[in-house]
Amino acid sequence: MTLKGSCHCGATQFEVTEAPASVTSCNCSFCSKRGGLWAYYTPDQFKLTTARDRVSTYQWGSYTIQAHFCGICGCSTYGESPDWVDYKPDFTNMKIGVNARLFNDFDLTAVPVEHVDGKNSW
Repeated sequence: MTLKGSCHCGATQFEVTEAPASVTSCNCSFCSKRGGLWAYYTPDQFKLTTARDRVSTYQWGSYTIQAHFCGICGCSTYGESPDWVDYKPDFTNMKIGVNARLFNDFDLTAVPVEHVDGKNSW
């Protein structure tokens, strides 16, 4: 089942291969300011369906973390980063974190939320 999503203005659109089994709410300084609920996918489960030049990117810190957002309306859309195991990056296992609040026609209230204490753990 393909699930589609988009930013507020529709300039940035994407698809994932399946609905999330859960979403993550992180209270680190970056995630809390972005306001997303994150659904995680492998790179082959995610497809950007609009032109890449519609997406703006913020490169965060010395890690290979890219936070993407719509260059027109500013919605936080997705990010690319290593998987995190015990609060440490695993660069051999990359993940795409999708802002699940942007899924079209999807009942996000039915999905369990996992809370991560990134504020005190990173």
